[in-house]
Amino acid sequence: MPESPTSVRLPKKIAVLGPIPRDRIITYRGDVLHKYGCALYTAIALSALVGEDGVIVPIVNVSDEDAGPIREMLSKYDNIDLTGIRAVGDRGAVVELRFLDQNRRLERQKGFMAPITPADVEFALDAEAFVCVPITDYEVSQSTLEYIRANSDGVILLDGHGPTTALAHGGERAPRLWVDIDAWLPSIDILKMNLEEAGCSYLPRADEDRDFGDPIPVRLLSEFAESVLSRGVKAVCVTLDESGCVAFTHDADGKLVETTIGRVPVEKVIDTTGCGDSFAAGMAFGYLLDGDIVTACRYGNAMGAQRAGGTTIDSYLPFAETTAQIEAAYAAGKDA
Repeated sequence: MPESPTSVRLPKKIAVLGPIPRDRIITYRGDVLHKYGCALYTAIALSALVGEDGVIVPIVNVSDEDAGPIREMLSKYDNIDLTGIRAVGDRGAVVELRFLDQNRRLERQKGFMAPITPADVEFALDAEAFVCVPITDYEVSQSTLEYIRANSDGVILLDGHGPTTALAHGGERAPRLWVDIDAWLPSIDILKMNLEEAGCSYLPRADEDRDFGDPIPVRLLSEFAESVLSRGVKAVCVTLDESGCVAFTHDADGKLVETTIGRVPVEKVIDTTGCGDSFAAGMAFGYLLDGDIVTACRYGNAMGAQRAGGTTIDSYLPFAETTAQIEAAYAAGKDA
């Protein structure tokens, strides 16, 4: 954890890769909301954290119809560079989310973003981190990550929601087995996912009592993490909903280190849409501060909590206030 907000060097440039879908959200209480989401949350959360001395670069292909409203929303933030927001005909993401409870939801996609290619990221290769938050398997490809890895020193964080979600007939969004995960891992520094996504990434053995794609049992997380870290990834984080998250790294001797990081409390949960995207923002930012996965997860938990308790998209706190929130949440005697 950084010693003091006034003595810490904040990141200067962070890129965000992923869609900004036009969402129709039906909450578990029956309310109907219309908003833009995904990478929009990530970019605005990072904007709050880096402050006036840094710049956030969203890289996203949007439809002609959505380009104006999205640029107008983001133009309110002086430290967000709009260069990477490109209008590509009718190729923009449109998604319907129907929540069954605070965490479970059904998804249908009705519009499809043009995938982000190596050419799209060329202008931002000097970024200190690339926060990739795809929602579908084709949006940020393995080849694009390979290009970034070969041409940039930036930290690459990938949210596992993308490669473990596929589109079926009629636009239904369904879990996808990430059977080619080993080909992706050399291009990833930090892999962030939930139990369901980990279950799609670590296929069961013949003697296991679970089906392909079932949520991974918590008892197998360390085994899964070891399989990922052994292929070059620096850290694995698996979110546990209200229980926070668990992080895995290797120590200097190559031994597995597992740390459970409790959640940052939320006084009243208002809207969980975008919590994972906000978590990814905080996680990348925290990791850039000191290279410690626990610091990264604490900032991830804080930004997720701010999103869940916020009524507007700009409810994120700046660095100093977020750091104070973290210090209060993880005072002596509390989880990690």
